[in-house]
Amino acid sequence: MIRICADAEALSFAAADLFAAEAWQAVQARGRFTVALSGGSTPRRTYELLGQEPFRDQIPWQNTHFFWGDERCVPANDLRNNARMAHQTLLDHVHVPSEQIHPMICNSSPQKAATKYEELLCNFFSSGPPRFDLVLLGLGDNGHTASLFPGTSALGEQQRWVAEVYVAEEGLYRLTLTAAAINQAALVVFLVSGLGKSSILRKVFEDTDDPKSIPATLIKPVNGNLLWLVDRDAARFIRL
Repeated sequence: MIRICADAEALSFAAADLFAAEAWQAVQARGRFTVALSGGSTPRRTYELLGQEPFRDQIPWQNTHFFWGDERCVPANDLRNNARMAHQTLLDHVHVPSEQIHPMICNSSPQKAATKYEELLCNFFSSGPPRFDLVLLGLGDNGHTASLFPGTSALGEQQRWVAEVYVAEEGLYRLTLTAAAINQAALVVFLVSGLGKSSILRKVFEDTDDPKSIPATLIKPVNGNLLWLVDRDAARFIRL
């Protein structure tokens, strides 16, 4: 399903409203809300809105658990750190118990860090695969999402829930949820904004003989829903 918003601000409000609705629904049904956050620039405004009224007072923060879809292997205070951005824009402004914030920490080898985060997920989702109530994702110019980049071994991973990925153009490792883990979610939402994303978004919605060339196309929830929240600029070339 795709929902087209007027502009980036409308998209951010729609995402914040959806977050609040999914949080209450999950807490009422299961007593907790589990969300995996995205990095990047597009969700920043959504996080800011969630940390402000009226959304701040509408969400059951005491019952919310935060995870991340991916993270760069950089120090926690590095400007490129996804968890740092989420804290600055959202988590430092709401009352979430610290033990319910689960960042990806890469202060050892990337492989060991990926294994450790997978163990955390195994312990948290003890009844089976990690079924997040909500996973937020972005879309890169090359079709990557989370840190699932074209041509990387993580794309074919079917057993692991978390993998390490070396991104040559950045000269660093990243940790990422695998498509196998993301596809267990109850709801996956892509946030896509701007003319710069219009060409790759068109390719996502076209048939391709090689899905791994556009990793975002690997996201197909097994027993959940997929929603694309995009603004008009990003949707410029989409034929509905």
